[in-house]
Amino acid sequence: MNWESVLTSVRRVLATELFEIAGTTVTLATALTSLAILLLTLGISKVLRRGVKRAFALRGVTDEGTVAVVSKLLHYVVLFVGFGIALETLGIDLAALFAAGAVFAVGIGFAMQTVAQNFVSGVILLGERSITPGDVLEVDGQIVRVVKMGIRSTQAVTLDGEDLLLPNSMLVQNQVKNLTLDNPAVRVSLIVGVTYGSDMAQVQTVLERVAHEKHDEKAPGEPAVFLTLFNSSSVDFEVAVWTTSPWRMRKLKSELHHAVWDALKEAGVVIAFPQLDLHLDPDAQLRIRQAS
Repeated sequence: MNWESVLTSVRRVLATELFEIAGTTVTLATALTSLAILLLTLGISKVLRRGVKRAFALRGVTDEGTVAVVSKLLHYVVLFVGFGIALETLGIDLAALFAAGAVFAVGIGFAMQTVAQNFVSGVILLGERSITPGDVLEVDGQIVRVVKMGIRSTQAVTLDGEDLLLPNSMLVQNQVKNLTLDNPAVRVSLIVGVTYGSDMAQVQTVLERVAHEKHDEKAPGEPAVFLTLFNSSSVDFEVAVWTTSPWRMRKLKSELHHAVWDALKEAGVVIAFPQLDLHLDPDAQLRIRQAS
């Protein structure tokens, strides 16, 4: 076998012109080289991301949010560099490409405005770490738990088990309550009204006992009972307790309602309800007229 002729044939095949990009001829050799660079880039990114997770684990960092932020940002940086090298290998002038792409970018900028906002917002969220996987948020009055954070959207689950995809721009531009940002303790309260004939001191004592029973001892706050309002048909009290588990706020509030009901019923205190008293004047003349 003549190896020189084989190598010559291989060189001839690799020198085959495939197409042109921006006036630059792309051969089979440059195309294969660029493809190899892209595959190598993906491999390097995967290895680096594993290395980041291992390094954080060795240092005792177990926060999934921190690991995810560093891992994803590193992934995008490696992809950007690898893609640029692959284009340079094809002989494409990146400066000229960016200059030509600027005009095109202006044209599609309005159409891609929402996507760009979500992308930038995703980078901000990953960098600031004001929201991380596992956090409990209140978004538009709804309690959700963050499951996964992406560069475009954030996946969350509601108390009813519904999966939500929240655009990152919504989390950045709108008011969002992070119930587990620094201190996971939150207050749960309810309003209960009793009749005006009730012993208010007794009601206060009963409700305080219930509040202490339902209060989370790990929470920094203290349970409290307040007389808040002399209403038209009731005297209103607010019962407030604290919990370190925002995700079970709804369940805790239900338990608090049941406990208040049972305690007041046992103490003989009547929970008020809207009513109207009608008083008749005995001295007034009552006129009865028969309709024709």
